[in-house]
Order: sequence, then C-alpha cells, then structure tokens
Amino acid sequence: MTNGKIPAARLGDDGPEVGAQGLGCMGMSFGYGPTDAGEARATLERALELGVTLYDTADAYGAGENERFLSPFFKAHRDELLIATKFALSIPPDEPTRRVIRNDAPYIRQAVEASLRRLDVDVIDLYYMHRRDVNVPIEETVGVMAELVREGKVKHLGLSEVTGAELRTAQAVHPIAAVQSEWSLFSRDIEAQVVPTARELGVALVPYSPLGRGFLTGSFANADQDLTTGDFRRQQPRFTGENAAANQALLEPVRTVAEARGASLGQIALAWVQQQAAVHDLPVIPIPGTRKPGRVEENIAATHIELTREQLELLEPIAAQVAGDRYADMRFASAGRE
Repeated sequence: MTNGKIPAARLGDDGPEVGAQGLGCMGMSFGYGPTDAGEARATLERALELGVTLYDTADAYGAGENERFLSPFFKAHRDELLIATKFALSIPPDEPTRRVIRNDAPYIRQAVEASLRRLDVDVIDLYYMHRRDVNVPIEETVGVMAELVREGKVKHLGLSEVTGAELRTAQAVHPIAAVQSEWSLFSRDIEAQVVPTARELGVALVPYSPLGRGFLTGSFANADQDLTTGDFRRQQPRFTGENAAANQALLEPVRTVAEARGASLGQIALAWVQQQAAVHDLPVIPIPGTRKPGRVEENIAATHIELTREQLELLEPIAAQVAGDRYADMRFASAGRE
C-alpha cells in the first residue's frame, strides 16, 4: 500500500503493509486548541501523496467529531489507506468532559457500530482497545473483538497501553496486529516488557506521541505559559512548572545531533523512534500528529535519517532523566500496571 516515497512496514506477522510512518489525526479537531479545518484537510492529502497510509483516530476524540471530520477523506481514498480507530473511553451523557473506561461486550458492540456510522465505511481496518479496564478479563474483551472480525466489521485488532502479560493473554485469543503505546526519547518504559513480548509474538509497535506531544520539537517550553486554555498538554506533569524547565535542558543533546545532521529537533526525535525497529528487531510505525502540510513533509524526511552509533549513545541517557510522569494518573498506562 505504499507508493515508494517512504519505506514500508507490516502490521504484525500476517497484517497489511503500510508506510513506515503513519499520521495521528487527533489534533486536527481535538485536544490541541483551535485548528484550521482547511489546513488539516490539506495535511491529510499531503501525507497520502508522500506515502503515509495508516491514519489514526478514536471515538473519544471530540466525542466522535474527529471520526466525522476524517470521513470524507477516508471515503475519497478508501482503497489507498488504512483506517485505525479505537473504543474504550465512554463519555457519560451528563458529563461530557469525563471519560469512563469500558471493555465490556455491550459497549464494544455499541462503539463499533457508532464508529462505522461516523466514518461512513463498511469495515474498520484496525480496531484498537484504547485503554484497559482491569475489571474485565482481557481475553473476554479480545474475544468480542474477534467476533467483530468474523462478522466482517473489523479486519485487524490492536491494543493500546497494555502490559507485556496482557498482550500475551490477548494474542492467545486472536492475533494482534499492533500495540499502540507512547514511545519517544522521553518515554521508554515499554522497552522493559512490552517491546520484547511484541517481538516474540510478531506484533508491530505503533508509537504515539513520538515527538513528546511537540515538546521534543521545541515548539513550546512550558504548557501553562505557551499553550491555549483548551490544550490538554497543560494537564500533563512533564510540561508545566519546574518539570518543564528541567526537561527543556534535556533537549541539548537532541540539538547537538540535529545541528550535526542539518536536521530539525523533531526529525532527530522521529529518526530515533524509527530506528528502534532495527534496535529491537520488530516493526515500528510511529504516528506523529500534525495539522500542517509542511510539518508532514518534515516528519516524512526523518524516515531517511539513520543515526550513527555515537549519536544514539548521546541520546541514550535522556529518558532516565525526564522529570514528571507521562500522565497525572498512570494507572491507565501500561507502565502503571507492569
């Protein structure tokens, strides 16, 4: 499904081939403050021109609005791309800003039908469990997801923010094509258990926030001071107060490598993530999010940067020095359950 402009990778041992870099679409209509819809649509088209074929959304992004926003683009290019969406973050009708994790069968069936309607497609290419409800056995959740495959509503299954043990249990029920977790120069906790388990089982890794939600690009220094009120990064411990100041200093080795390679900070951060495919011997398909065509071009260029051993060694210590957790509440991230 690639057009040769970027390398290819496979989603799982028996999964489809996609471009080695995907596109996270959440910020086009949700989470990162005001957006320009026309520019976001141009970003989608430019990404496809450059060989991006995996497009990532979720039903929780704007209570389904992100899926609706993407639907015309998906329909116009249905045979050229893969649609990835997710379930699990239920929105109570009387509390629109709250999310409740649900992995139960009735909710999954309700969620998939709603996503199919909003996307206006007959089948979802890659359907993820967005977050894990520890009160529901994961084999039951994946069992219901497997039924969706047999019914032709979903082609491939994915899991997000699961532990190595949870992935192993899920894989015994039905083949898992991809695990989506945060993975970047600032976030490497999945390397302890999730990555080796995925390699053993033939599951691809789809890193979200490979640019540290923009922090690794240098686009903002302190969320409280630099970002709009509606930007959810203002709620994340790493990007505010003393943590933000401490983490800014950690960008210096990234700058050093970027200057040596004539690249941007973001390109070095992305190149590092892409190179983990070779380091750990498994498919790695990051999904950096952007809503600017020029930024897509910059991100895609990173697929052609190979860092030297010395440059990798310079970047190696960064993650261990990061101040603050990935989320204010880590119970719903895999590292909080390992």
